[in-house]
Amino acid sequence: MANSQPPQGNHDPAGSTQMFRAFVDEAPQGQQTATTSGGGPRIGLIIGVVVAVAVVAAVAWLALG
Repeated sequence: MANSQPPQGNHDPAGSTQMFRAFVDEAPQGQQTATTSGGGPRIGLIIGVVVAVAVVAAVAWLALG
């Protein structure tokens, strides 16, 4: 028959997952509110659009020049 007990020294993956989820659930409220109300993704999107427009304009200028 197969031995269902894990060898000594190995951790149970399910226990590790439960501990990780408990750690994530205990995140301080200050960190969560700072990341959601800062507008970070919106600023990154605006910068990305500006850079993309600048690259397209530079390529068009080089192609037509």
